[in-house]
Amino acid sequence: MRPPIDVWHDIRAQLRVLVNKSDRWLARTFPVAYARAPAFILLTRANKPIGTYLLLWPTLSALWLAAGGWPDWHLILIFALGTWLMRSAGCCINDFADAAVDGQVKRTEGRAIVTGQVSRREAFVCFLVLCLLSAVLLLFLNTMTMLLSLGAVALTFLYPFMKRYTHLPQVVLGMAFSWGILMAFTAQTETLPAIAWVLYVANCLWTVAYDTQYAMVDREYDLQIGVKSTAILFGDADKVMIGMLQGMFVLALLLVGRSSGLNLWYYLGVFAASILLVYQQLLIRDRQPDACFRAFLNNHWVGLAVFVGVVIGV
Repeated sequence: MRPPIDVWHDIRAQLRVLVNKSDRWLARTFPVAYARAPAFILLTRANKPIGTYLLLWPTLSALWLAAGGWPDWHLILIFALGTWLMRSAGCCINDFADAAVDGQVKRTEGRAIVTGQVSRREAFVCFLVLCLLSAVLLLFLNTMTMLLSLGAVALTFLYPFMKRYTHLPQVVLGMAFSWGILMAFTAQTETLPAIAWVLYVANCLWTVAYDTQYAMVDREYDLQIGVKSTAILFGDADKVMIGMLQGMFVLALLLVGRSSGLNLWYYLGVFAASILLVYQQLLIRDRQPDACFRAFLNNHWVGLAVFVGVVIGV
């Protein structure tokens, strides 16, 4: 009998051959699309799934809470695909709006529009196409959820323009990234109970906290080019404000657990998330851009910890 490690190596080799053959077939069959694909992957951040995770975990948590256990499988698939589509759409409209300033910021100077790989018009068309694909998914949901989705599209479109006029674009992002929670409840129950709004507010608080960490990365550049953010608004109080937002987020999660009658496993998930939030405070203590970005990325695990707690604790 062959050792398992040899079998695994054979499987990996066969998969590489299959991928290479598929790659060559796509290049021959769809040469134009194949050549442009890397640019649109860059535009939609398909190679950077952190945004999808931050949108997905709270939405799935809401689905499980609304169902009181495992939700309908078709809803899981619809919301998983929908979060990816709308996050991608958000990236397109964000780059469309920020085309004039992205080239002045080190972190964003390599984006697709700035480098000329994609035009602003193409980015806007891509946004519309992704929104239309998301609309197709809505056909499998109830009328209340379909109507509620209009708010998601509006917030997704408005967010990137807010940083020109207000220091609170993170609040708009929080509303947008939390909208899936409300849609999850209406899709599963056709109602919006109080607990849905508590979870919505909790997620808004968390989003403002982690997007402030994200804004701290670019604060030096944003001050120079006139882009507004909570990182600039909070100034030297940024770490304290982030801590307060995180604390209120945890308190709101505890209220969700108590109101929903969740068991000990849920609270262990919230505890794990709390430890991660403390770790983030340690990361941002010196306000170093790289450390602030690591703190932002760490929020993926916060959302996952809460989601696992909900799944086991419901």
